[in-house]
Amino acid sequence: MKKIYSIIVLSMLMLNTVCAQDEKVDAYFTTTEMPDMLQFWPGPPDSSSVGFAYDVNRYFWGKEMRKDAERADQAKRDAVYGLETILTEFADAFGMKITKEEAPEIYKVLLEGTATCDSICTLPKIKYARTRPFVMFNEHTLVPELEEELNPHKSHPSGHTLLGWSSALLMMEINPDRANEILARGYRYGENRVVVGAHWQSDTDAARLAAGVAYAKLHTSERFLEQMKKAREEYKKLTTPNSVREVHYAPTSNDTAIYDLSGRKVTNPRQGIYIQGGQKKVIK
Repeated sequence: MKKIYSIIVLSMLMLNTVCAQDEKVDAYFTTTEMPDMLQFWPGPPDSSSVGFAYDVNRYFWGKEMRKDAERADQAKRDAVYGLETILTEFADAFGMKITKEEAPEIYKVLLEGTATCDSICTLPKIKYARTRPFVMFNEHTLVPELEEELNPHKSHPSGHTLLGWSSALLMMEINPDRANEILARGYRYGENRVVVGAHWQSDTDAARLAAGVAYAKLHTSERFLEQMKKAREEYKKLTTPNSVREVHYAPTSNDTAIYDLSGRKVTNPRQGIYIQGGQKKVIK
């Protein structure tokens, strides 16, 4: 029996590695080297507990939030798992759009850092095998087209939330001046899993704890610390006014629109460096 369980665990570890990212990743730690959540986390609340009653209450709160079209659209975008979604959706909070081409060091630490953090939820998902709320209530999520691929993966803790919160922690370390904005977007990213109907509230709570533990573990890796140092130096270079590189648009002299350093139009610019009318604009 123990041998069969080991085979199942190994298969799940391999599956998670493939599903976590579309490109090859050199993680800082293996799953077995990461802290074991089963040793310190009690797991999801029992179905007869007050904690589960709160989960149910939050599920219906999420359904109410879907009536807000803007929030619903954001939750749908966040439902597409992957680093590319994070880089796009967190761009305003971070102050710029991170790309592999223009910010390779930042991209690398986020890719490898989040993939390493992701592995901490592998064993809990296998052990708890928690049913997702939309399955329990026999209802559709906000993204029914994703339900078929979503349902085989169990609910506790939330992998999406772990990705969003670990990304927020890493981004905050790279750009601490935007910590409040980054963390707010990271929290919203996980909360949107409840809005979508794919996770219980306690799934997202557990995932944030897991992300914090995994983030702390990252800082025991010399290779991670060296890569983070490169990422911070690259960010400083990219955001130094006299080092602004070519932007991917051709503004006219009377163009009043504001763009970030990747050429994306920004409607509500915050602190950072932007381009307006072909000129650099620093907003403090």
